[in-house]
Amino acid sequence: MLTLTEVEALARRAHAAQTDKAGRPYTEHLRAVADGVRERGGTEEQIAAAWLHDAIEDDALTDDWLTEAALPETTKAIVRALTKRPGEPPEAYAQRILATPGARLVKESDLAHNADPARLAVLDEETRTRLTRKYARMRALLGPAEPQRR
Repeated sequence: MLTLTEVEALARRAHAAQTDKAGRPYTEHLRAVADGVRERGGTEEQIAAAWLHDAIEDDALTDDWLTEAALPETTKAIVRALTKRPGEPPEAYAQRILATPGARLVKESDLAHNADPARLAVLDEETRTRLTRKYARMRALLGPAEPQRR
């Protein structure tokens, strides 16, 4: 099995050329999501999924790669649950997350970083407003946050 250090290195390489909407290295987002999962009491499988949560959706890695990767099935299931599908309604996406053990905690960490006011503040007003609504809607679809585990 890949270690968390190996998963982090792999995710950093896979996303090395990407930036977020503010022009920051995309790996900063991955680090924040992984740290958020860790702070929320997530398992190693969830932390690994946090590092990889956008890899397939962003075409940084393929689903075939994920299938063959030396990762726990739990991690693979979470990554697949968090991978948005073209044309998929938010309700279906949220239901898949809720139906996949461990995925909700990773998505909560993802939403927390995406909706960080400091991160949103550097975006233009139209983008900031659109994303704020999008993240609030997903939070509503997921329901009350899971209690943090310690």
